[in-house]
Amino acid sequence: MSFLRKSPLFAMLSVLILLVAACGNGNNNNGAASSSAPAASEAAGSPSASAASSAEASGTRNVKHALGELPITGVPKKIVVLEWTYAEELLTLGVQPAGVADIENMKKWISTPTELSADVQDVGTRQEPNLETIAALEPDLIIGVKFRHEATYDQLNGIAPTLLFDPYPPEGQGDQYQEMLDTFHTIADVLGKQDEAEAVLADLQKTYDDGKAKLAAAGKEGSSIVLTMPWVDQNAVTFRISTDNALAIKNLEHLGLKNAFKPAQFEVYGYSTTGVEALQSVQDADYLHITAEDDVLPMLEKNPVWTGLNFVKDKRVYALGGDTWPYGGPYAAKLMAERAVNALTAAQ
Repeated sequence: MSFLRKSPLFAMLSVLILLVAACGNGNNNNGAASSSAPAASEAAGSPSASAASSAEASGTRNVKHALGELPITGVPKKIVVLEWTYAEELLTLGVQPAGVADIENMKKWISTPTELSADVQDVGTRQEPNLETIAALEPDLIIGVKFRHEATYDQLNGIAPTLLFDPYPPEGQGDQYQEMLDTFHTIADVLGKQDEAEAVLADLQKTYDDGKAKLAAAGKEGSSIVLTMPWVDQNAVTFRISTDNALAIKNLEHLGLKNAFKPAQFEVYGYSTTGVEALQSVQDADYLHITAEDDVLPMLEKNPVWTGLNFVKDKRVYALGGDTWPYGGPYAAKLMAERAVNALTAAQ
């Protein structure tokens, strides 16, 4: 009888002992798991800034470019650039490239926000970059342009992940200006420079707003313009005349300026190559020109077609400077907009 009276109490004590032991084992299991993974409450919370940076630096993401998608791991530090536009964009974002194609001519034709560092290596021409020189730099990333570098893409991509962009959309398939913005955003994203990119584009918009106000004050609001790049070829001046789809024209349209030149056909690169006679159809527009060659205007002054044009007779010929690059990124767009406004309003 005494055994039967003690049995319920004994059973209850036994259950309590088992429960305590189970709780102790459960805590030990959680502790072991926490050594290799965060607890559920930690995983649900926001990571620290250092943790986020570490994840970004070690993570792999697919980046869209002209040839599809390319996996890129981390943030590239050593970058080789095979097209001047993208070198300008790196400098605009505060990044010095490790190598650039044809540095001498880049400095001649392009004004950049900061100079290339003295230790930036020249890697050959834009059309035929030196693969051995590029490989010796051991880059983390190569940036090029489709129409020049698609043929050697596999070799370039074998050296380092290679992004190619296409700044010249076919007819009806895009806008050169929007493509420039998209590419700038992509490069900024790859380099972890999104905030810097937004600041650059905000500054560009301010340039447009200020420029439109200055043009309006000078009576030049909505002016008709023609934009050319002339050079001497076999004792005659040849002109690249910008068409409506040109990046440079889209840039100047943000100032309210209107392109007067209409080509006979779509020009994928944004310009028609022609002689001085083609300017007769746009002689009532203001003439803007970009050239780094000193012999262009002296030769034109001997040409009766040139001297007979209305914008020549009315002294509406405006030089934008030889280093105003019409195929560049946001910094080149800002510089061109500022120079166009200053030229058109200087005599008003």
